[in-house]
Amino acid sequence: MRRAVPGTVRVWTLDVRLLHWTLAAAVATAWFSEAGERLHERAGWLVLGLVAVRILLGFVGSRHARFTDFVRGPRAVLATLAALVRGRPSPHLGHNPAGGAMILALLAGLLVSAGSGALMVTDRFWGDPLIEALHETTSNLVVLLVPVHVAGALVSSLLERQNLVLSMITGNKRLPPPGAEADDARPRPAAALVDC
Repeated sequence: MRRAVPGTVRVWTLDVRLLHWTLAAAVATAWFSEAGERLHERAGWLVLGLVAVRILLGFVGSRHARFTDFVRGPRAVLATLAALVRGRPSPHLGHNPAGGAMILALLAGLLVSAGSGALMVTDRFWGDPLIEALHETTSNLVVLLVPVHVAGALVSSLLERQNLVLSMITGNKRLPPPGAEADDARPRPAAALVDC
């Protein structure tokens, strides 16, 4: 077990980080491999399994992996986006509400894309044009969402002066400055700073 670096807090546990990067690699593999090839199908099955695990972690995972930590209503998402546009985002240890909305959109898109891909290899839906169209459309939607997700992480990193990509590698984020604590920046017991 490793403790967070002084001045930082462990936000992303090892399971969340491994899942994030493995899912990114599996999606890229599925996208760049030829449809119908074994590699494409295996990557799709891996995506489906990883999405299922991520949904499970949304209910029973670590604090910042849980949906209750970052899923907010449209008003909070719009307020977060407006604050980003003004260049004055409020700090969040976990995902901000806009990031939470993006996670839900990506998970839904990946679930439908990989799920429809899995249906396409069954006897019942083999060659079904509706399922094929659903698979292609949702796959293209995911490919459009990914750069928006990356851009959001980069813009938030710049405005918050926090390297969010690095935090998804190390698990650590800098603590917000005094007086700028957000709802999710409440002090945690020392045990919460240890990576599982």
